Amino acid sequence: MRIKRVLGLGIVAVVTVLAVSACGGASDAGTASQHASEGKLTIGVKFDQPGLSVRGEDGAFFGYDIEVAKYVAGKLGVQPDGITFTEAPSAQREDMIANGDVDFVVGTYSITDERKEKVDFAGPYFAAGQSLLARTDSTDISGVESLTGTKKLCSVKGSTAAQNVKENYAKDVQLQELATYSECVDALRARTVDAVTTDDIILAGFAGQTPGELKLIGNTFTVEDYGIGLKKGDKESRDKINDAIQAMIDDGSWLKAFEKEIGPLGDSTLTPPPIDRY
Repeated sequence: MRIKRVLGLGIVAVVTVLAVSACGGASDAGTASQHASEGKLTIGVKFDQPGLSVRGEDGAFFGYDIEVAKYVAGKLGVQPDGITFTEAPSAQREDMIANGDVDFVVGTYSITDERKEKVDFAGPYFAAGQSLLARTDSTDISGVESLTGTKKLCSVKGSTAAQNVKENYAKDVQLQELATYSECVDALRARTVDAVTTDDIILAGFAGQTPGELKLIGNTFTVEDYGIGLKKGDKESRDKINDAIQAMIDDGSWLKAFEKEIGPLGDSTLTPPPIDRY
């Protein structure tokens, strides 16, 4: 792992940030740069990932991914009131980008070779690792190797986490794929599944919502580079977004956003991954 940090820290309360309602319509055939030059962007995000990307009851958005999205939009010349955030479920992200429903996606979007065949990525802007979330009273789950055929594991349909478990670990585990991670966590709390798997930073956010009830289990067993997904072949926009991510790292905003939305690092360190300018 290139990132060294303590994810057992409590998830701090976050400040609701100004954003436009998620009821934005589809984009036209223009590029992200062209739309930004008009002062507007439609950005795909998650609605239910504590610490990363959440839509509040008042319709405002907050979280680390939201801060990244707003910073990038600002560097492209778009103010917060020109941003429309729209939900981008894991299984629909590539289609939403290809169809022009969004200008780009900032939503714990792991960069993979398979996805790069369909969309382009700027970044990465963060590196996470896949882990497990279980109930604190669980005594028979110690890590991915303990997921036997009697265990029920939940992940999100279309996620790299679900595919990774299927292909490389616990092939006989009973894998349940739901639409969102919040649904998986609800199933975990209801005891209809035994564990949830996705990236550690996402799971830490959910654990922080219910102190003492849920816990992260074992060590991370992958490295997941989060990128900003955009339309295939849009090099101009990709280069501009890469420049924006680098600027966010260089001026300290990247670290400040993490500590504000995820939690203080204490004695841990957080090292940004190098940007891939392929």
